[in-house]
Amino acid sequence: MAYGDNVDPKNRVVAIVLVGLLTAVLGYGLVNGLNISIVKKIAEKLDVVDVEEPPPPEEPPPPPPPDNKLPPPPPVVTPPSPIPPPSTANQIQSVPTPPPAPPPQVYTPPAPPAPPPTPDMSKGASPKGSPGRWVTNDDYPPSAQRQEREGTTGFRLTIGTDGRPTGCSVTSSSGHSDLDDAACKLLMRRAKFAPAVDRNGNPTTGSWSSRFTWKIDR
Repeated sequence: MAYGDNVDPKNRVVAIVLVGLLTAVLGYGLVNGLNISIVKKIAEKLDVVDVEEPPPPEEPPPPPPPDNKLPPPPPVVTPPSPIPPPSTANQIQSVPTPPPAPPPQVYTPPAPPAPPPTPDMSKGASPKGSPGRWVTNDDYPPSAQRQEREGTTGFRLTIGTDGRPTGCSVTSSSGHSDLDDAACKLLMRRAKFAPAVDRNGNPTTGSWSSRFTWKIDR
């Protein structure tokens, strides 16, 4: 505890009053020209109590580091190497090219079996009845019979889908036009056929060729 704290408050008041009186006397002496020695004697008789100031408080010690851990050591600085690193600016590193991937396998389904070939049903026109009865010597033209003209007429008939002749042409003449004309007229009127059929069996046009010999019975 400081010394000032042990002084009695009454003595402190007395000291203050004495100081005030001393000040007043000094002022009065200065005003009235009193001798300074008188003032000194009066001041020595005053019972002045010196008040000592308390010493400053001691500073507390610094707190210890947390968890009693020491600060980390300073980083180690490595001096630069005097040898420069090798330059890689112009170096080209070859990368091996991977082999090409094989093409994907495409499954091709087998082709369906070919249908069996359609049977060929085609056939030509065929005569119905007896072709030898279509033209006979009984059909001899009268003028040709009187003149005893004879010969063989070759012909070709065009057959329609209904089996009837649609045309007659002379392929070889008998040498007499009236005999050739008579043969074609009789064939167009009397001939009948089973019509020709195509590959699928459908009726189609056709033709039929033959020959007839004109001969007078003697």
